[in-house]
Amino acid sequence: MRIIAGSKRGRRLVDWEESGIRPVRDFVRSALFNIVDDFVDGAVCLDLYAGTGSLGLEALSRGARRCLFVDRAPEACAIVRRNLAAFDLLEAGEVFEGDAVAAIDRFSRRGRRFDLVFLDPPYQLGAVPATLRALGDGRALASDPVVVAAASVAETPEPGCGRLRLADRRRYGDNQLLFYRLDKSKPNDPDERTEDA
Repeated sequence: MRIIAGSKRGRRLVDWEESGIRPVRDFVRSALFNIVDDFVDGAVCLDLYAGTGSLGLEALSRGARRCLFVDRAPEACAIVRRNLAAFDLLEAGEVFEGDAVAAIDRFSRRGRRFDLVFLDPPYQLGAVPATLRALGDGRALASDPVVVAAASVAETPEPGCGRLRLADRRRYGDNQLLFYRLDKSKPNDPDERTEDA
């Protein structure tokens, strides 16, 4: 698997032997970044269920300023760290081992905001709706974010979660990409405060 475009174009991701890690296929990743291209340069990204880190690494190669990678599997976090080191991107990437929903809450309480969020959880486990709900209050999102979820075509997409609304849906074989944008007509809940932590 290679980086498709940008400063690290053509560089291969490190080999891994860990089972259960399913990176986004190259043609799906290429299609995704063709769609979000205008949002990548200078973006602060969040790669949830990061696996190998291929989505966040692609964003960094294409000019994203920073990316936080989250995965609950220690093996996946180790792969991401190896990739960041191999691509000389350790200063631009952070790796957090833990649950994606808990990480979103932690980041939002600490005032961290993301322009571009990727979520590519294991298919058919209900993780996409749960993660969208965690993002849906908008507290972990920048003012004009894009949230991209990869899912099986067998999964019915959520039309909206909180302030997030489904803006686009693309099918690629047995995969689909769901693009969510923030509904700016719905303000944050005034009782939801950002705390320093």
